[in-house]
Amino acid sequence: MKQRFRAVRYVLVEGCAGVVSLALVIAGMVLLSLSVLIVGWALVPSYVRVLRWWADLARARSARYSGSAVPHRYPPMPANPGIGDLRRLLTERSTRRDGGWLVLHAMGAPVAGLLTVALPLGALNTFVVPFYWQAMPADEPVSNPYPVTSWWGAAGMPVIGALYLLLAWWLIPAMARWLALLASSLLADDARADLSRRVSELTASRAAALDAHSAELKRIERDLHDGAQNRLVAVVMMLGMAERALSNNPDQALPQVHRAQAAATEALSELRALVHDIYPPILDELGLDGAVSALAGRSTVPCVLEIENLRRAPAAVEAAAYFVVAEALTNVAKHSGAHAVTVRAATKSDPETMTIDVLDNGHGGASERLGGGLAGIRRRVEAFEGTVVLDSPAGGPTTMRVELPCGY
Repeated sequence: MKQRFRAVRYVLVEGCAGVVSLALVIAGMVLLSLSVLIVGWALVPSYVRVLRWWADLARARSARYSGSAVPHRYPPMPANPGIGDLRRLLTERSTRRDGGWLVLHAMGAPVAGLLTVALPLGALNTFVVPFYWQAMPADEPVSNPYPVTSWWGAAGMPVIGALYLLLAWWLIPAMARWLALLASSLLADDARADLSRRVSELTASRAAALDAHSAELKRIERDLHDGAQNRLVAVVMMLGMAERALSNNPDQALPQVHRAQAAATEALSELRALVHDIYPPILDELGLDGAVSALAGRSTVPCVLEIENLRRAPAAVEAAAYFVVAEALTNVAKHSGAHAVTVRAATKSDPETMTIDVLDNGHGGASERLGGGLAGIRRRVEAFEGTVVLDSPAGGPTTMRVELPCGY
């Protein structure tokens, strides 16, 4: 009996939700009719966000009723989208999936909700017909489901009521299962599509990892060539000059040795900085929260650091997060003209993902350029199948959100 009441409650809630779905379908039709105008395209991101939110609520209701979660994954919303981005947003698989569910839900859920109310009320009415049929005017007899004009007709009404109850007993749970199946089948990620997307993501992340590795090797080679290597060559030359001075003019040998020592010290310092850039030792000493705190403390732009439930992650992920924050703060200091910057870092569950938000109050207008800092951040993050979303309207503020899967 408890299961029947759960089914009744679920169908009634879905019936009311179906009315909202119908309103969203009508709004979508209006939006499509406005697509010939710029305002129609401007409303597309808002409509898709509402559609995703509404579909997420349906997944949650279905999961509570059936006990089975409805897995899904949306691609990120494009920042400052153009017409091409909006067209892809409307035609991508997830939007078509949610739209198909919305139409079927708008047509079926209100009908199911009405039947859930009408069948028990109809049964109740047929049971009490024998008590009031005589009070009805002769030209307007009770007609549920046939005209009752005699005691024999009234005597058959309880049988009709029992049939109504049996139909409700069977139909309401069936409608609840259908509505839950509608959500779980249409709103869940298609297994083949999910596998195909996963293969594409792995291919892209592998390419990004190779690009990041190649860029890192080139940077190390360039830093070694332009810095430590040149200084070590200078040390060798100075030691050679000191050797000749010892043979010809011993008084000049000591200054040459001192200069060689200073050059060797600078080369050692640059080598230490290079090693630090490959993997900062501070991550092992203080963890990511301590390392990011050190970055915030050294920032030339006043930085507020907000860390919430930041858990340990694999060393490679923590190193990527550290360099993301370091590069972001460098970009803020160089290009934003900001007077304050906020860095938020947290770890969210299901799936385990590290999120980093960098917000500044600068003049905005940041864009990703080939070889620039933002491109480097994206390349480093995509190597871990992460995402970077940048929102930087002219006049500011600028917000960058990075999500890094922790890979557990």
